[in-house]
Amino acid sequence: MQTEDILDIEEIGGEESENAMLDSYLTFNLGVEQYAFEIKYITEIIGIQNITPVPNIKPHIKGIINLRGIIYPVVCVRTRFNLNTVPYNDRTCIIVVNVNENGIGLIVDEVAEVIKILPEQISPPPQTSKGSHSRFIKGMGRVDDKVKIILNIYKLLYDDHEANVSEDD
Repeated sequence: MQTEDILDIEEIGGEESENAMLDSYLTFNLGVEQYAFEIKYITEIIGIQNITPVPNIKPHIKGIINLRGIIYPVVCVRTRFNLNTVPYNDRTCIIVVNVNENGIGLIVDEVAEVIKILPEQISPPPQTSKGSHSRFIKGMGRVDDKVKIILNIYKLLYDDHEANVSEDD
């Protein structure tokens, strides 16, 4: 995806109904790992933008962007997962999501594809040590012979101790 390319979520789903997006996930890459979350949260996908830093915020929040007059905070998913940072390139994207009526941008290395993952293809997340980035994992999706790491977008965006955050599904 080129920097100037903008992909609106309606282009992904076409004129399909909301039911057609059920069980649909957007997959994206961070290094060699592929992650996914439900497409229903996505507003649009844009190329990397000029990010204005904001002082005294959490390290994974890279700053804000102004997208057509709307200000969005931008989260670096690599930093959120405590992964090494890499330079942005022409594949780096910002996925703009709407969660709890808040618009937030997520910086990822590359958007892969939209896929269907049925509930019976999803296994619970593996049990690992507390404090690792596995706390953001909602499940493991089996698609053909590959595994997609399905993220809990609420836990990804909000600290676990925030009492006012709840999932809607």
